[in-house]
Amino acid sequence: MTPEPVTTRPDSPELHTMQCMEVWGGNREIDNGVVMPGLDAWVYARPYRGAGERPDAGDGVGRGGGDVHYVSSCATGRITRILVADVAGHGEGVDQLARGLRVLMRKFINYTDQTRFVNRLNREFHELSRDCKFATAVVLTYWGPNGHLSVCNAGHPRPLLYRAGTQEWSFLRDESEADNIPLGIDPATVYGPYELRTKPGD
Repeated sequence: MTPEPVTTRPDSPELHTMQCMEVWGGNREIDNGVVMPGLDAWVYARPYRGAGERPDAGDGVGRGGGDVHYVSSCATGRITRILVADVAGHGEGVDQLARGLRVLMRKFINYTDQTRFVNRLNREFHELSRDCKFATAVVLTYWGPNGHLSVCNAGHPRPLLYRAGTQEWSFLRDESEADNIPLGIDPATVYGPYELRTKPGD
C-alpha cells in the first residue's frame, strides 16, 4: 500500500496533486500544499495590500498581485518546473504578464534544459514587458528519476538549501554570480543554472 503524500505544511487547508501536462499557479493569494513527482511543497503568498484576493478567471491569475508562482509537470511526469517571480508594479498590466508567464511555462513544459528555458523566458519576457516592467525570479527544474535539480536566479535573493543528512542550511552559489539580474532587463543576458543532486528529506 502506497503511503499518503506528506507536504511541508501538513495542516495546509488545501492539497493539490500535479497531473501530467499541467501548469498550476497564478498571482492570487494562496496557502496551499502541492504534491509533484518526487517533490512536496507548500506555497504561501499574500499580495501587498490585498491585491490578487479577488476571484480570478479560472486560471489562478488574480487581479493585481505581482507575486507569481507556477508549477508544471511534463507529459511523462519526470520533469517538474517551478517558477517564483515578483513582477514590478501591480494592476492589469501585471495580470497580463502573469498570464504570459503561464503560457511560457506551458510552451516549455517538456524541455529538460534549464538554461535554454530561462534564456528564452528572459527574451520573451522582454517582449511582454514593453511598458518597462521587469521581474525577479527563481526557476527550478527537477528531474525525478535521479533527484537532479537545476536552479536559476534572476535578481531574486539567493535561494537557501536544506540538507537533511547534515541538518544544515546553505546559500546556493556565490554572491558574485554575474547572471543574477532580473528578467526583461537585457534580452541578451545568458542565465546559467546551478546544478545539484538532492536526497530524500532535502
